[in-house]
Amino acid sequence: MADVQMADSETFAFQAEINQLLSLIINTFYSNKEIFLRELISNSSDALDKIRYESLTDKSKLDAQPELFIRIMPDKANKTLSIIDSGIGMTKADLVNNLGTIARSGTKDFMEALQAGADVSMIGQFGVGFYSAYLVADKVVVTTKHNDDEQYVWESQAGGSFTVTRDVSGEPLGRGTKITLFLKEDQLEYLEERRIKDLVKKHSEFISYPIYLWTEKTTEKEISDDEDEEAPKSREEGEGEVEDVDEGESSSEKKKKKKIKEVSHEWELINKQKPIWLRKPEEITKEEYASFYKSLTNDWEDHLAVKHFSVEGQLEFKAILFVPRRAPFDLFDTRKKMNNIKLYVRRVFIMDNCEELMPEYLGFVKGVVDSDDLPLNISREMLQQNKILKVIRKNLVKKCIEMFFEIAENKDDYNKFYDAFSKNLKLGVHEDMEKVVVSDRIVDSPCCLVTGEYGWTANMERIMKAQALRDSSMSSYMSSKKTMEINPDNGIMEELRKRAEEDKNDKSVKDLVMLLFETALLQSGFSLEDPNTFAARIHRMLKLGLNIDEDEEAGEDAEMPALEEDATEESKMEEVD
Repeated sequence: MADVQMADSETFAFQAEINQLLSLIINTFYSNKEIFLRELISNSSDALDKIRYESLTDKSKLDAQPELFIRIMPDKANKTLSIIDSGIGMTKADLVNNLGTIARSGTKDFMEALQAGADVSMIGQFGVGFYSAYLVADKVVVTTKHNDDEQYVWESQAGGSFTVTRDVSGEPLGRGTKITLFLKEDQLEYLEERRIKDLVKKHSEFISYPIYLWTEKTTEKEISDDEDEEAPKSREEGEGEVEDVDEGESSSEKKKKKKIKEVSHEWELINKQKPIWLRKPEEITKEEYASFYKSLTNDWEDHLAVKHFSVEGQLEFKAILFVPRRAPFDLFDTRKKMNNIKLYVRRVFIMDNCEELMPEYLGFVKGVVDSDDLPLNISREMLQQNKILKVIRKNLVKKCIEMFFEIAENKDDYNKFYDAFSKNLKLGVHEDMEKVVVSDRIVDSPCCLVTGEYGWTANMERIMKAQALRDSSMSSYMSSKKTMEINPDNGIMEELRKRAEEDKNDKSVKDLVMLLFETALLQSGFSLEDPNTFAARIHRMLKLGLNIDEDEEAGEDAEMPALEEDATEESKMEEVD
């Protein structure tokens, strides 16, 4: 930027909280600095969304730059990395306000989260993703052009202040923003073509706009020595020597051939794989599913089955699930983290080892879940308690079972599936309880729950849940080992068995069985994970026993005062299912 003449330079001080944030980013060691590229590309995508939205009502907004793109340009000579977009751009006021003087509401929250041990990769979820550039750069220069203003340059080394200058003779952008990062000496890996491609594939492959990388291509060209050396001389000395070459052409041409390397540069599209889950299933061919599956999983074989669906209503998300043809060799390796379901929020990759999305026995199912309803500032702790995630999980399990029934329609496919994954399905039977046995100790009750030999007792489970610094990984396998003992002579068990045999799809039987299990949990001293659902089940059984019509009851309830929001939220979520 040194050779560019500029005018009207102004210096501003960073707002105090932003200055503290920059100091924290610069002076703390973070292992996953790579997230800066994801944040800057997400910002570019947002800027492109804004100009596209404005152009729907006024097409002239696109006149300065009709093409919508994101470009990444590494410059090894100057040790800079530039991210260029043709988005809405920023006015001078936007530059001053958005990049320094007005703190976003998330700035303080993010600093508190960082100091509490949160991951730096959550920076963009607090609205301050731009500052992640300082994870890898000493200095950042932002050149921007908005349709309503002149071209301006923002520049800062994060030393407490920044300058904004009118760009008099810099390269005109037309419209959009160019962010130039002057990389630190130990961060030059981000200038490597392979590294940039890997990061885009990992974090930003499904961004809606094309992402281009400025690549260097080396080609070998075969030329003769005469072309290389003699041709310039022949132009000076005349045509005499050209005739000599013709005379000895057949005997010496091969000897005189040599290869030279030609270096050329071009823009290469690096996010070729589009987010096919956004399209309708009937529009997608088998080949497109196969291509997507291979790019997602790096499997060399095609998938055995696919389930593509979307859920709408109180909760909205889209998903594609695949069953592989064969089980991986390390399917039951307990040290391996399951990362088969990739979680996206509005097409931005969030994580791929979200254990809450799938039960362990379905760990072999691969796929993508993209939700618009999950908050972007989602942390692992929030994921464990998020009600939306519980509903997503419930729907995924239901769709997986539907997919298994579809596989069963083809005998050959089902045999392959069963040979590969039968152990997983058997594991699923044991996930809620260790085992079910016929009891010789129960007299009056239909069933009860007892802990396994090495599991926690009900009282110990309550004590461990109350610990502030508990090891959650231990509680997951110690608290779930329960044995359900049933009394087959009890009238309730006998009647339930008869009804289940008469109609396997009877919802009331399913409700009663779950009610029996949850009542046994309470009776044995355990606590319920989801008391709201238990209460709703009790109310349904009461209505059934009192012969109350649900429609009538809804009319009567309309006149009653509203319940607390919390109490109704879970039942709303249940409606999705």
